[in-house]
Amino acid sequence: MSALRLLSLERKIPSVRSAVVPKTEGKTVEWPSPLAQQTARIAHLLRRATFGAGPDELEAALKLGYGRVVDQLVETPPGEPPAVPGNSADIGALQQWWVDHMLATPTPFAERMTLFWHGHFTSDYRKVGTGQPYLYWQNLTWRKMALSNLASLLMQVTIDPGMMRYLDLATSTGKSPNENYSRELLELFTMGAGSFGEGDVRAAASALAGWRLPVAADNSRVGIFEQRRAYSGGPLTFLGKTGRLDLKSVIDGILASDATATFLVTKVVHHFVSPAPQASYIRRLADEFRTGKYDFKTLMRSVFLSPEFINSQSYRSLIKSPIEYMISALKALKAPQLSGLVLEAGEQMGQMVFDPPDVAGWPNNDAWISSSTVMARINFAVSALSQLRNLPPAGDLARLQLDGVLSPVTTRLLDQAGDDRTRWTIVLMAPEFNLK
Repeated sequence: MSALRLLSLERKIPSVRSAVVPKTEGKTVEWPSPLAQQTARIAHLLRRATFGAGPDELEAALKLGYGRVVDQLVETPPGEPPAVPGNSADIGALQQWWVDHMLATPTPFAERMTLFWHGHFTSDYRKVGTGQPYLYWQNLTWRKMALSNLASLLMQVTIDPGMMRYLDLATSTGKSPNENYSRELLELFTMGAGSFGEGDVRAAASALAGWRLPVAADNSRVGIFEQRRAYSGGPLTFLGKTGRLDLKSVIDGILASDATATFLVTKVVHHFVSPAPQASYIRRLADEFRTGKYDFKTLMRSVFLSPEFINSQSYRSLIKSPIEYMISALKALKAPQLSGLVLEAGEQMGQMVFDPPDVAGWPNNDAWISSSTVMARINFAVSALSQLRNLPPAGDLARLQLDGVLSPVTTRLLDQAGDDRTRWTIVLMAPEFNLK
């Protein structure tokens, strides 16, 4: 089922449903693609690579042109977030801090990538706990290393205190290896199910044993390796090779597998390009990713410059996650002061930062949409608009926010709208705004 499942929800949604769901009599809407025009291509890029763009951001991007905007996105170092107000181990303060930074950051692509890695290398505050600022440190690491190479990133992921606690690596010893982290490292983080065996999980668990959490005396924000807690047995066989094994050799083995590039490229493409990419597209990107030494900056540039990213099949083929929807709505409304609404509504929509549902992270695309989560989006839009006395002008709203590509229902509702507030209500509730 395509992302346009959004257009065929249960009939129990109230009358406001007509502003969210065009009546298509069970047919999939085929949006006419405007991506032959540079303005639409740039808006499309910013919806997917960032959290959408306000009029000023879009105008600045148009002056650069598509290729230079891609260069600017991938080459600009991430903006340094401000310090967390109060205690960085306080989950509420931490969630609010990140949402505020998403809205204020001068480098929104860095935040979009940080969110991507947060959903891939998952940890949650319920397991990690709130006694130490581990999740705060982890967030800083994902941002700093979002466009680094996979070898360096995997090294930091493994010795990250939040991850060590979340997947029990900190309790693993050579005499009693814990397999939780090694299993997820192979299955969910790098290679995918079916590309390794149980013996590989056990070998990696033994090789990675010996790391513990840092304490104040260590003056460190990463795990500490203690040789006395490590595996001291003989050679281990991992992914077909036998020998002495440690963290670096585990990572080297993962990078030597063809499955790794394919798995990670597929995950990136599902998030940024298409829920159903062609196998040839994945192979092309995976080959380049592998030969380019797993450099994510190179990968993301290739994704954004690929013909597949801007072809007609890609247009509105993805659904904004709840965070993307809410941040893009507040950016469009120029209302960062309403950031608290994101935390209030996130749980009902199915996405709270620092609280993914499980180690597999959040689902994607169609999984975001049900009758209840759509109602949560409606309620968010209504609440945001009700708290704003003055709204940005809505005269050119359909072009700026929806590329001027509207369903008949949205067109009719906007034609009938008598004021700017009504027009904003229709646009924020429209399927066109929920898609990207």
